[in-house]
Amino acid sequence: MTPLPLPAPPTPEADPRKPHERRPSARSLLVTGALRLGARPFIHLVPGHARTLRTARTTVDAASLLMRPTSRVHIRPLVDPRVETDRAERPVAGEWVVTREGERTASGAILYLHGGAYVVCSPRTHRPITSRLALDTGLPVLVPRYRLAPENPFPAPLEDAVAAYRWLLDRGVPASGIVIAGDSAGGHLAAALTGEILRTGLPRPAGTVLFSPWVDLTCEMSTRAQRRARDPYISAYAARRVARLVVGPAGFDDPRLALLASPWTDAPPILIQVGGAEVLRPEAEALAEALTRAGNDCELQVWKGQMHVFQILNRVLPEASAAMRETARFVRRVVAAGTTATEAVA
Repeated sequence: MTPLPLPAPPTPEADPRKPHERRPSARSLLVTGALRLGARPFIHLVPGHARTLRTARTTVDAASLLMRPTSRVHIRPLVDPRVETDRAERPVAGEWVVTREGERTASGAILYLHGGAYVVCSPRTHRPITSRLALDTGLPVLVPRYRLAPENPFPAPLEDAVAAYRWLLDRGVPASGIVIAGDSAGGHLAAALTGEILRTGLPRPAGTVLFSPWVDLTCEMSTRAQRRARDPYISAYAARRVARLVVGPAGFDDPRLALLASPWTDAPPILIQVGGAEVLRPEAEALAEALTRAGNDCELQVWKGQMHVFQILNRVLPEASAAMRETARFVRRVVAAGTTATEAVA
């Protein structure tokens, strides 16, 4: 009797699980293993003083020159002194990441706040994410060059983020077409900006996207998680040293730092993506719980086995590419809902 053939293993397309629930790919395991052995020991030992951070800033910016954005997007510098407003404000500086199609047809924008622990990185370092957002959504992406610590401790970055949001509104971009996004410290800043918009009565954005947000700058939650997590990249102990520079002499008393204590009344829809292997996972879960408890639309995706801000490797890792597609799906949904609501009111 001829034996029956064994069933073929399911293809990724036939896998009934959601993308973030699937096992890490071999490529992902290889990359995270290399980082755990190569980069993490150095990150863990990063001292918390300004001179070393300035050196790290220069090194990271130089390395970013190797990550060229796709030729399908245009990078355009922005420096606007805002001389036409009556408010005494700092210039809005940064860059636009746009596609040819997006320039002609977009009626909204993404305001992206880059990560880097509030002390390093720039719009240039995060072009792998911002260019992918522009391509996948068709929306132009504004990436402000906000002030960094320790020279400019919090709330200077938040003030710059608010100024960038106001700049979009002043240029006629409807709030119902704006999505705020950010990663790591930029995720904290994106959430803090969303909270500040709600607190001050500015028009509410269409939605907010948080990649691996650094929710708890006191690092109490991540330090506890450090004992059992196998984060291939982030060190909670190094983050705690850097956080003291971020808050400066004022310490952690500014209520705008404490995302978990915010009332989150009538927040826009929020998507949170976090790696399953990172020490910031409990913080992301706690923020999602706080948002949901306040009655908001919050989608939490814990990407199995992934590291901190894995989305930046979307040209390399299939999981990162899938995460960016999920983000584009969310952005399209909330912008369409915001447009429909605006038209209904009109």
